[in-house]
Amino acid sequence: MTAHDHFPHGALAIARAYADGAFSARELIEATLARIDAHDAQVNAFTAITRERALSEADALDTRRARGDALPPLAGVPFAAKNLFDIEGIATIAGSRVLANAPPATHDATLVARLVAQGAILVGALNMDEFAYGFTTENHHAGPCRNPHDLTRSAGGSSGGSAAAVAAGFVPVTLGTDTNGSVRVPASLCGVFGVKPTYGRLSRHGTYPFVASLDHMGAFARDVDDLAAIYDALQCTDALDPACAQRAFEPAQGQHGALRVARLGGYFDDHANDDAREASHAAADALGASQTVHYPDADAARGAAFLITAAEGGQLHMDNLRARYDEREPLSRDRLIAGALLPAAWIVQAQRVRAALRTRVLELFEQYDVLIAPATPMVAPRIGDEFMDINGERLAVRPNLGLLTQPVSCLGLPVVAVPMRTKSGLPIAVQLIAPPWREDLAFEAARRLEAAQVAYCPPPPSFDEALLSSGADA
Repeated sequence: MTAHDHFPHGALAIARAYADGAFSARELIEATLARIDAHDAQVNAFTAITRERALSEADALDTRRARGDALPPLAGVPFAAKNLFDIEGIATIAGSRVLANAPPATHDATLVARLVAQGAILVGALNMDEFAYGFTTENHHAGPCRNPHDLTRSAGGSSGGSAAAVAAGFVPVTLGTDTNGSVRVPASLCGVFGVKPTYGRLSRHGTYPFVASLDHMGAFARDVDDLAAIYDALQCTDALDPACAQRAFEPAQGQHGALRVARLGGYFDDHANDDAREASHAAADALGASQTVHYPDADAARGAAFLITAAEGGQLHMDNLRARYDEREPLSRDRLIAGALLPAAWIVQAQRVRAALRTRVLELFEQYDVLIAPATPMVAPRIGDEFMDINGERLAVRPNLGLLTQPVSCLGLPVVAVPMRTKSGLPIAVQLIAPPWREDLAFEAARRLEAAQVAYCPPPPSFDEALLSSGADA
């Protein structure tokens, strides 16, 4: 048992215990940093530790409490952010050596600042796929982020460090981003809860962009209440992000009676193995979803997302692809170059397909409140695996772990990823998909799965045992 084990592990439990005087913020942050120092060499979730800042913020919070000042709702909660979020005083590297010598950020990203204003304490920046283009966080520069539940396996991506840091018990909550599945894929492989809100719900100001028309902000936590509290804390209007909707605060928790729930079949069964399909059936049974429905032209939605991603991402990175070609991660580098060369007519057509499909999918929500689908085709692949077998079809791992998330991202729908058990013991998640701006419905369905003990977030591992059993190098 370490010093860290003597503190509550959940965000809301930490905030309550801190407000009651159970420990000082400095004690908690010192224990958090000690756990990261002791074990992150095995996981490789962090790329920077904001040690001095964290201890300074902890001391300031302790001073406020000693004076008897009112404490903010997340007082004392440690958190970390994917390294494409601006963090004052360090370079925003977005997983790339190209930005390693960029000047330090002068301000925190809007969402980092939101959590700090609520009393949360930032302890570091997290590993990711280079420029968020990937699903495995096998980073060419920082090294792969390892899955805490089996150190030989992928943590998923591109927000792999964000999911792994929560799964490992380093911090209770983290920030990530989701363009084509970069919250939901690592949430699934690492067995934690994740939220990708409606496109435009959360501010992107102060984050390194990837695909302007698809980029979403998101978060990870170990239970629904923590995730909902963080989501609520992040909501704000922000004129500095032109895509951020000017909507009033809409809490994650609402008053709900019976939920109308259906399971997505067809495409979402065809591209899922037994573990993934069984998880979606278990969630459907627990939520009383007797209907299986089809997402119209899901393959076309995924195709549109692929084209838009490659084209927008390629254009964004063209200058540094020309100037610093050899410093870029090889696989994503070549995909972005190809994307920049796509004919404009193809991209126009992809956007037309996207708009038409959005209309058709929204018709499903006239009958249902929540749709269930697997989040990944399978449990975490091993680091270095190039191919996976899904129902007899051999598929490349890196682009296809997002098979089931991309059709949803394309339409900007809100999703809560809920971890589930599998026969193999490794986690996998389902997506709870709701209509635009109805995150509360997805959260309510997640709460019901958690209350029924169908949702399952595995406990943080004992790293010495995990290292011995996996054979991974520290």
